[in-house]
Amino acid sequence: MHKVLGCAAALVAMFGASTMATGAADYPNRPITLVLGFAPGGPSDVLARIVSRKMEQSLGQPVVIDNRPGASGAVASQAVARAAPDGYTLLLASSSMLSINPQMYNNLGYDPVKDFQPISILGTQPSVIYVNPKFEAKSLAELIAYAKSNPGKLNFATGGKATPQHLAGELLALKAGIKITHVPYKGTGPALQDVIAGHVPVGISAAAPVVSNVKGGNIRPLAVTTAARTAILPDVPSVAEQGFPGFDANAWHSIVAPARTPPDVVKKLHGAIVGALTDPSTRKQLEELGLDVVGNTPEEFRATLLADLPRWAEIIKASGAQGH
Repeated sequence: MHKVLGCAAALVAMFGASTMATGAADYPNRPITLVLGFAPGGPSDVLARIVSRKMEQSLGQPVVIDNRPGASGAVASQAVARAAPDGYTLLLASSSMLSINPQMYNNLGYDPVKDFQPISILGTQPSVIYVNPKFEAKSLAELIAYAKSNPGKLNFATGGKATPQHLAGELLALKAGIKITHVPYKGTGPALQDVIAGHVPVGISAAAPVVSNVKGGNIRPLAVTTAARTAILPDVPSVAEQGFPGFDANAWHSIVAPARTPPDVVKKLHGAIVGALTDPSTRKQLEELGLDVVGNTPEEFRATLLADLPRWAEIIKASGAQGH
């Protein structure tokens, strides 16, 4: 009896392996769903549609955008974490969703490392530290000097709590030894308008939404938070080159699949994504969105995530910026 059961189990295992291999070989043979944690029309939605249209040409199947906003991306993340690992359900994942939120909030319902298969980081999104043009600080050094002379009196506005911009401000405070108070808004737009109006002297925003106001003189940029200067604001120095070597608080956007997605499927998806990112027209559109295009390997992506988790954890703990 045990021998019969053993043979049956072996046959089932062989059949399952054969089916998986066949599935990977003819992948994809139906539409692929790319799940987003944000509403239609926003920057992430635009990014997804630019990349997915080019992926369709390579994969020969439609890539359907599924917007599932809610809970700082947790709704979308949970859906993909629980999806079949067959390559037909993917997630457009931000650094907030994978490396910040799981440490800021309890019970998100997914593990950023165990539940997902990294495919590629699409690009990094620099943030810019800016001030009202009437504010006395003309440089990052002057801003820090002002904060030290006026401890606890300097506020900075961002588009929300637990965003990369919020934590970039907390990281600057830790590195510079200053005390500044975070003022979270419900979006980049309201925060920007309050800085322009002079209600808050300092703002930190993703670069793309504020470029026109930089060019128009409505705000004065002091630094970008990436390790090097960024293409969208090439004349603005980085924090790192202004006395803080190694400072890097950028955000990134990526595509991941459920954990245990077959390697052959991951390889095909990676090829389609990198193909899209190296297309000159697609690349130009992404740069206009404020993205510094990356297109790395799954292994490089995983290494970035594993390095980000303890780095952000340290900043969150030191700043007391925990969520709930």
